[in-house]
Amino acid sequence: MSAVAALAGVSTATVSRVLNRSKPVNAETQQRVEAAVSQLGYRANPFARSLTSGESRLILVLTPDFLNPFFAEIVQGIESVTRRSGYSILLSQASDTAPLDTVYERLVDGVISLAHLRDPKALSGTDRKHNLPWVACSEFRPDDDIPYVSIDHRQGAIDAVQYLLNRGHRRIALLTAAEDYTWARQRRIGYEETLRRAGLTVDPALIRVARGTEYADGIEAVGGLLSLQDLPTAIFAVADTLAIGAIKALRRAGRRVPEDVAVVGFDNLHLAQVFEPSLTTIAQPMRELGQAAVELLLGQLAGEKPVSRMLPHTLVVRESG
Repeated sequence: MSAVAALAGVSTATVSRVLNRSKPVNAETQQRVEAAVSQLGYRANPFARSLTSGESRLILVLTPDFLNPFFAEIVQGIESVTRRSGYSILLSQASDTAPLDTVYERLVDGVISLAHLRDPKALSGTDRKHNLPWVACSEFRPDDDIPYVSIDHRQGAIDAVQYLLNRGHRRIALLTAAEDYTWARQRRIGYEETLRRAGLTVDPALIRVARGTEYADGIEAVGGLLSLQDLPTAIFAVADTLAIGAIKALRRAGRRVPEDVAVVGFDNLHLAQVFEPSLTTIAQPMRELGQAAVELLLGQLAGEKPVSRMLPHTLVVRESG
């Protein structure tokens, strides 16, 4: 900054005012400073600036899986808002301890978590001097006071299973994930409630818990269903990745989708549209979730009281169901 000031013939305070837009500077002076910045290739050090301003303009985003297309869509939504608002994002693989150093060294102004954390209060600084604003996105804990943006996962499952019931299916299997995830637990609740409301018994043999949410996990989990003597006529999968894996497993076993077994997923990933057969699914507004999460966090940074939000979901009917 001193070099820029010397070249432009102004004080470092004037350079600071031009770069930070903190106070008005006459047009001729601003042009000289900007020309000096360009000539010298000057870039402000955001961490040095954060020491004086008290903010880094960085938001930490905790994600369980960098490669999962569902989380990638949400991150794109987050980035679209932070870019317009003058913030940048710092992505971190989520765990219950890894982000602590980053958070409590004040390298970020706030946190958006897409991950399941056993003790988010400990990570959010409840008992520490740096109590950063946090927002949970998609995955949240209803018993926590951390504000969140999500959808009604239970109702989404109800809509999916009721659709299959309306199509005449009575033997409907559930392909789910580990239920320490709130969304997986709520979707199973919706599945079971809908069957009981229709006067059907929930058959444990038709509920399969996949090891994870990758395509291969769906293929593996459906293997157990294919070994049953009385096969299901439909499968509700709690994620599109599991649903697509299920369809691949059914095809390998010589089963037609949807003629022999209908399949409904959850999320509405881009692949759901182009996969054959195209996937009937519950559409989550993934980018909108990310955008709403940032808006909620920026509101906290501005001193507003956070209010959690539920965004709408939609049943998208395609070929698989």
